[in-house]
Order: sequence, then structure tokens, then C-alpha cells
Amino acid sequence: MRNTMRAAVYHALDDIRLEDRPVPEIGPGELLLKTLACGLCGGETMAWYKKAEPKVLGHEPIGEVVEVGAGVTDFKRGDRLFINHHVGRVNSHWSRRGHFTRDPFYSKMKLDPGGVCEYYRVTAQHLAMDAHVLPDSISTEAAVTIEPWSCVLSGLKVCNIQPGDTVAVVGAGFMGQGFVHLAPLFGAGKVVALDFSDWRLEKAREFGATHTINPKKQDAVEAMRALNNGRLADTVVVIAPFPSAWKQAMDLVEVGGCLHLGAPLPPGADWVQDGNKAYFDQITVTSRYSSDHTDTYSYIRLLEAGRIKADQAISHRFGIEDAAEAFRLLVEAEKSLKIVVYPHGVPADKARGAR
Repeated sequence: MRNTMRAAVYHALDDIRLEDRPVPEIGPGELLLKTLACGLCGGETMAWYKKAEPKVLGHEPIGEVVEVGAGVTDFKRGDRLFINHHVGRVNSHWSRRGHFTRDPFYSKMKLDPGGVCEYYRVTAQHLAMDAHVLPDSISTEAAVTIEPWSCVLSGLKVCNIQPGDTVAVVGAGFMGQGFVHLAPLFGAGKVVALDFSDWRLEKAREFGATHTINPKKQDAVEAMRALNNGRLADTVVVIAPFPSAWKQAMDLVEVGGCLHLGAPLPPGADWVQDGNKAYFDQITVTSRYSSDHTDTYSYIRLLEAGRIKADQAISHRFGIEDAAEAFRLLVEAEKSLKIVVYPHGVPADKARGAR
């Protein structure tokens, strides 16, 4: 192997550079993986969310084991793995109460150096908590959705959806499509997608939405009541990270329902509520940051069972030399869903969908 590798490095939203970086060295209990493919996440477009710059892009990689550290017995060269970029620990106050992802330890555990590069190192803690050998029945592209849509599954777990409930999703980008697609697995009856883009609403139909609403063209509350026997939605998930979208989402929740916050507002952004209405409407507000090892395990089983149309969520494919263009498309957020970067080149059978 070479001592250096190519990596796509984030310096700013409009400054993604292809740089040479050292191939990580592994220690006992660790693995080195060759990056087969890595998805780009909309969270990477939120400049305020970046903890450090410059930073290697990507946290949704699928890799093949190329080096095995001393003491590793559960994995071997050639294994195709999903390994969550953050992993928790068992022995902490937060973890013991089920909040693995809010333990400060969780965010400190990272892939080295990231996902959009040719090779990455994973620690012994990663292997102990959230590493999975992928069966042949799960394609590499489908596997790219494990990290992000496990976050969707994690969110749906806390929405208390009852069989037959009407679920609305405000924002039909890639993550919104995930909530639309997985909600029926939790018992949803009607699933309503809301977005300003008719293209995204059409995609939502493909992923299982029974109804769609474009708030630019119609009053969303009136449209919801018209399609839901005069009622609002039992559960509303808001993905769009804007105060106006959060207000719209709250306006769509039926008395006794649930509002799930599926993405954060920027720090310092106010979200003001009518205190009287908040008391009497008995609306539960939930949130869920990221996914833990229980979520990824559940999602992989659903994927293996054929319950999830993950391959259909891949809209664009790029080689690493075009990572800047891939990121520009992600920021543009128009006619795209999951964008995948192939650090070693787009496979011939996927080249038709490459940009």
C-alpha cells in the first residue's frame, strides 16, 4: 500500500479541496478499511455545526478490511463492514439511562480521518460497540444509508405512533424521505409529505407517502384537515431546520399528538410557543440526536429483510476527484437525495448514474 492517500477536505462551504493525507496507522485491536463508498450528509452543510476546520468530509462510509490489528479475531481481510462513525459506551450516567448519543464520549469517538478518503482507521471501541459484517444481500450503496436512516429509525422510536395514526413529514429531502418510508413500519396509516419542491413530493410518493402537500400552493392546515377527516396529524416530524418550518409543523399537530424535531435550529434561534395552548393541547415534543448501536442493528435487519428501498434513495454518484461538485450539489439541495462518493472510482455498473 501507498503511504499517502487522497482525501476530500472541508475548509468552507464553497471550499472543498482534494488533498494528500497519510494513510492512518493502526494499533492493537484496530482495523484499516479501504473506503468502498461514502454518502454525504445534509448536516455537513450547516457551517455552525462544524466543530473543527479543516476536516475530512463524510461520516457514512462502507469499507473493506485491508489491515487487521493484533488481537482482532472477529473480522478479517476482505470483510465488507459498516461501522458507525460515533459509538457510545456502556458505563456512564447517560448510557445507563438509554441516552448513548448524548454522552460526551459518543461525539469524541470518530473514524480516522473521515469517510471521503481512500482509507480510514477504526478503533477497538468502534469494533466492540457498532461494527457489522454486511451480507451479500445488502449492496454497498444500500449500506450507505445505514447511518443516516438509522437516525430516522431512532427518531421514530420515540414518536409513540399508534397503529393507523396519520404521520406528516415537513421537509422531503433525503432524511424526510426516510421518515416517510419507515413510518409505516411503526404502524402509520396515512403518511403525508410536505415540501416546497414538487420533485421531492413526487419522490415521497415513491417512498410510500399516501398524500403530499406543497405549502407554497395551498394552505397546509386546511389541506391536512381535508385529507384526514377534519383532523390534523397525530405525529408530525419536522426536518427543515428553520423556525418557520417548526411553526408550520406545530400548527399541523392534532391535540394529544406528537411533534418530533428531526433536525436542529442554529444556536440562538428562538422558537416561541403560546403557553396556554401548549398546556391544553397536550402535545408531546420529542427529539433524538443521531443513532446508537441498537438503532443500526435494527435498521440492518430491516434492510436485510427487504423492507427498505435503500438503493432507490441514491440519486448521484461521484469519484473523489469530483467531491467539490458533489458537495456543491448537496448544498444546492434541489433535485438530489443521497449523494455518494467513491474514493477509488465509481464502479462500472454505477457509472451511468455518475456526475
